[in-house]
Amino acid sequence: MLNQLEGIVIRTRPYGETNKIVTLFTKEAGKITCMARGAKKPSSRLAAITQPFTHGTFSVFKGKGMGTLQTGDQLESLRHIREDILSTAYASYITELIDRLTEQDEPQQGIYAMLYQALHAIEEGYDPEAITLFVEWKMLPSAGLTPTLHQCASCGATEGEFAFSFQELGFLCHRCFHVDRYIIRLSPALVKLIRTFFFVPIERVGSLTLKKESKTLLKQIVRTIYEEQAGIRLKSRNFLEQLERTPEFLPNKPGDDPKDR
Repeated sequence: MLNQLEGIVIRTRPYGETNKIVTLFTKEAGKITCMARGAKKPSSRLAAITQPFTHGTFSVFKGKGMGTLQTGDQLESLRHIREDILSTAYASYITELIDRLTEQDEPQQGIYAMLYQALHAIEEGYDPEAITLFVEWKMLPSAGLTPTLHQCASCGATEGEFAFSFQELGFLCHRCFHVDRYIIRLSPALVKLIRTFFFVPIERVGSLTLKKESKTLLKQIVRTIYEEQAGIRLKSRNFLEQLERTPEFLPNKPGDDPKDR
């Protein structure tokens, strides 16, 4: 059966001398993997459409087993992402996370919309580190992890000073700090940011600007959750952390200095 699908290339790997195995995250069918025959040849009509992060329409023949990519039309190349090393690193982390946390052939339009919005925000020059944080927090339920962020995980209080508890997987109010001796205390601004990342769609937030220290702490929390609670550490994270530690790859970007909003 031939399917016409809108999707984004989230992973490719070589197969033999001339072929690629391509993983698409599609609007209609979720994640699918297909063979792109001859796509490694520069002259192939499939060469451009199977570049990472390409947004397009794809004709996929699906029989038993893996599908075959027949043709494709590029809607957007998201070229800036591929030409900027930091943007590539963050986009690769996002696509690897989504690939890791989703099953084949399960339509998930919410995740597709988030992936589309995240990659476009990076392409348009928004802070890729902040965009990646959005995706990390929003994908937690797909890893079977739903932190308690709207109230205290212990007593249910919605007012007061809050801290994050890995033990309770969520916020603890000041009355319950004794429950976990390893809490991470949070300012009201950071509590609001975590809730924003988890509950608010990307398109409703706009160009959120964050302090570097805020991004570092929020990243530490969410990645510790993935690592300790779900046993997930992505390959692309190592490269990303190398870049983040290398000053020459980190020019001043909008969002590194302004106050949290």
